Amino acid sequence: MSEMVGRQIRIEGIVQGVGFRPFIYRLATEMNLTGSVLNDSQGVLIVVEGAPSVLDSFCSAIADELPPLAVISRMEVSDLPVNDAADFRIIESKLNQNRVAQIAPDSHVCPDCLRELFNPSDRRYRYPFINCTNCGPRFSIVTNIPYDRPLTTMADFPLCADCQMEYEDPVSRRFHAQPNACAECGPQLSFADNTGCFVAVEDPLVEAVNRLRAGEILAVKGLGGYHLVVDAENDVAVLRLRQRKHRDEKPFAVMSFGVEEIQAFCHVSEQEERLLKSVERPIVLLRSRDGHSLSPSVAPNNKFFGFMVPYTPLHYLLLEQFDALVMTSGNQTDEPIVFENSEAESRLEGIADCYLQHNRRIHIRTDDSIARILDGEPVLYRRSRGYVPRGVMLTTEQPCVLAVGAELKNTICLTRSDRAYLSHHIGDLKNQQVVDSMKQAVHHFQGLLEVKPTMIAHDLHPDYLSTHVAGELAGELPLVAVQHHHAHLSSCLVDNGQRGPAIGVIFDGVGYGTDGNIWGGEFLVGDLNDFQRLGHLAYRPMPGGDAATKEPWRMAVSYLNTVFGSELPELEVFRQIDSSALKLLLQMIEKGINSPLTSSVGRLFDAVAALIGLRCKVSYEGQAALELEMLIDGDSAAEPAYSFLITETDGMLQVDPTPMIRQLVNDLAGQVTAAQISARFHNGLAQMVLDVCRTIVVEQGRLPVALSGGVFQNRYLTELTAKLLRQEGFEVLLHRQVPPNDGGLALGQAAIAGAIAAP
Repeated sequence: MSEMVGRQIRIEGIVQGVGFRPFIYRLATEMNLTGSVLNDSQGVLIVVEGAPSVLDSFCSAIADELPPLAVISRMEVSDLPVNDAADFRIIESKLNQNRVAQIAPDSHVCPDCLRELFNPSDRRYRYPFINCTNCGPRFSIVTNIPYDRPLTTMADFPLCADCQMEYEDPVSRRFHAQPNACAECGPQLSFADNTGCFVAVEDPLVEAVNRLRAGEILAVKGLGGYHLVVDAENDVAVLRLRQRKHRDEKPFAVMSFGVEEIQAFCHVSEQEERLLKSVERPIVLLRSRDGHSLSPSVAPNNKFFGFMVPYTPLHYLLLEQFDALVMTSGNQTDEPIVFENSEAESRLEGIADCYLQHNRRIHIRTDDSIARILDGEPVLYRRSRGYVPRGVMLTTEQPCVLAVGAELKNTICLTRSDRAYLSHHIGDLKNQQVVDSMKQAVHHFQGLLEVKPTMIAHDLHPDYLSTHVAGELAGELPLVAVQHHHAHLSSCLVDNGQRGPAIGVIFDGVGYGTDGNIWGGEFLVGDLNDFQRLGHLAYRPMPGGDAATKEPWRMAVSYLNTVFGSELPELEVFRQIDSSALKLLLQMIEKGINSPLTSSVGRLFDAVAALIGLRCKVSYEGQAALELEMLIDGDSAAEPAYSFLITETDGMLQVDPTPMIRQLVNDLAGQVTAAQISARFHNGLAQMVLDVCRTIVVEQGRLPVALSGGVFQNRYLTELTAKLLRQEGFEVLLHRQVPPNDGGLALGQAAIAGAIAAP
């Protein structure tokens, strides 16, 4: 006994509801250690006794052999007196006032549960809500911490004797699996018609499959909300869904049973396969195959499909009978995803023909996440289910900040100590329902994290709804207005574990500038505290203001007018424009009526897309730029780059696209293809970024270059720009944990406000 020592091990991170305590129990008993393990409001607390060398091995094994869903963010080991414990036990959860426990994201159904799902001899055979400590719902059903069943929506379902036995057995895979259930005691499926009235059918799942086969639109309640579902190979059904949802051309997400099935429709690399099969199960953008059988209406004018594999047992059961199903968010356009049965029938009225529902409450809605492989690594375009509420490491501890994000692709962010917690995707703040969803997220995250913000950060734009919400929530708290593009730069810095300074190349559609103009083609040098604008795309009028974002031909006219005056060249695009509308637009530009100035690269993309006759009007944000990128083929890198004129006035670099516009117009007259023009434009932008960065480092010294903003969702442009910069010796910072678009903006806002407030 003289060799025995005691240790206390405090572990923080995602360690509750992920099988961590039974993992510790098995590890300790295998090593003949004694003591106890419990959940509390900080995480997991272990008290253990044994020989020093064995305890060292025990601590190493904890870090090396984690359960699939566990993440350790902090592990502290301290000595304790020996207490002569007789055995090792799992004891009940304890609350304390200092709550720092982290909730796990929702997880896909694990291989063990999947085998049980399709095993006729298993008691959970074909049970659509099968789960264990290694998988199943987490974030979407949690109402408070610590993560115990009474504080989840599973409190509605008392465990049967068999499930209770598993729940209490430390060696069971379902020990303290809070969503544990079976067909006897757990959630159940039901079927409803288009009016929402319950329909008595022998098997709701079979009825749903039959309705899908008949071409109907099915609303399915899933993990974080409703999907609208149709057979992806049924063109009539897909078109009907587009018409009813008023979603003219924006791509639909698609789900297939597995990667093998997806390969019939798309090319799938090893990296893309790993991303598809990752624990987060995002929608992954994949290049389509020639001759595939999906409806052309799934993703019009797009070479990529957004595919995912099933992440719930219900999805697997549905996909048994289909090669691919459209799985798009269950909502009206511009509204948040539907997640409550009581609202589904009213909000999806006129869209869904029938409903496959269940009675497990969803506490917080979560859309599917979207990702792709870019520059050899995954990048998120939408960070939601599977990733939230996982924290992002800050570079240092800071005061608690609430950041309310952007107007579009809104997310909110709360910081606690040295972690930032971004919310699920909330959406575009265009109506009160989305604003209400944002406020709900603020309240929910404050409860889960047990924090109260000391300040609220928001966008500099005074008219954004997010800015108004910040004012409503602030009360006596200080408000911190953060410039949009500085927030993008800071978001990228934090994403890469850096504080700066760095060169920020921030290209997007719209951001309110400190001079009152609309920024979007910015070259900044800054850190988390401050920034300096050193260059930008030359200002051009944006005739009609917001109307120009929906009608790219307006920006085409604006750019042509700057280069050629009122005598515009005769281009094919003008055959689509009413002559009186064109005349009125030129007068608006000339007189400066409703024509704010913009430096936006996003609007330059719009202009180019319109000039080549690709897109004069758009039905969703970024459509013109996306379709312009889709024109690029394999030989594009060989195309000559269009030129940009870089000048300096009063210390500010101006990037004038006039030479590029002239070259493009000449190419149109010379019968150069649209694909070639697109490649030359992209190549020119990448070369221009390199040229500006070369100029900046002459005065600023060699700094990393952060690429951020929605334009850097463009894979061709991002990869080429990064390649050129690296060839010149620049360190390139790209987004990985949060999106480059406005979905990652709240992280930057929170980091800036925290840095300003920190002593």
